[in-house]
Amino acid sequence: MQYFEIERHEPSLLPKDKQWKLAFSDEFDGDTLDMSKWSYRLNFWGVRFDAYTDQGVSLDGKGNVVFRPVVVDGRLCSAQLQTGALTYDQLDFDGAIKNRLAKSVGDNPWGEIELWPFKSLQKPKFMHRYGYYEARVKFQKRPFWWSAFWIQSPNTGSTCNPATSGVESDIIENFVDGTLTSGNIYGGYGKDFAESARIHYPYAEDGEYHRVGLHWSPEGYVFYLDGKETARTSAPVSHTEQFVLLSTEVKGYRKGQIPTEFTEEDLNDCFVADYVRVFDEV
Repeated sequence: MQYFEIERHEPSLLPKDKQWKLAFSDEFDGDTLDMSKWSYRLNFWGVRFDAYTDQGVSLDGKGNVVFRPVVVDGRLCSAQLQTGALTYDQLDFDGAIKNRLAKSVGDNPWGEIELWPFKSLQKPKFMHRYGYYEARVKFQKRPFWWSAFWIQSPNTGSTCNPATSGVESDIIENFVDGTLTSGNIYGGYGKDFAESARIHYPYAEDGEYHRVGLHWSPEGYVFYLDGKETARTSAPVSHTEQFVLLSTEVKGYRKGQIPTEFTEEDLNDCFVADYVRVFDEV
């Protein structure tokens, strides 16, 4: 691996014997999150999800973004940041049905009501294909939530070909269970769900920063932790642009188990990122 110097910031650690050019970065300087780069994920498969919130994310004035759990309407929640959005999350079945019942003439070229139940699609703030994706993070310590740095296609699973519909690449996930995990998800999130290069490896909380990275090329994916390769796969490979996520999630919601008990120690726990950077290979 080789260092890539960033003026007044910690250097990146990139695959050696290659030339790299910075394509995207957030160094989290200042005191306000740059919303020209990020948006909050609030939906889960097109429905507002109680586990997600647009609260609990702040900059600490020292060049870090800090995620903390928050209590919203008595529920324990946390935030997810993304540079794009899932197409599925922009569905509006209820609105489409109401519009169809409320009127008989629409404003599309066929004079019909909305043909598909989509809201106005969000314009992505950053989409990218191939290159090196890196974050320098300090993990949370409490086991009630998890953190992740990953990339995702807006349309994963929408076709039978992951090359065109995309692959979810989990660069790192920390469930606070004594391991870290990384790897790819493809084929969709239903019965065709499949994984490649999915590994779990030991991690003992040390309170230190760690560089987590992914080299995505037309030939495949290589995952890294602190400059050391942890996993690789050569198939399937997405050849479509994807967006970047830095996220946390409270456990239990997906199984209908909403946490109702939490401590001050829980609320003071945090997941921290020093930077997020994306590089193109020259």
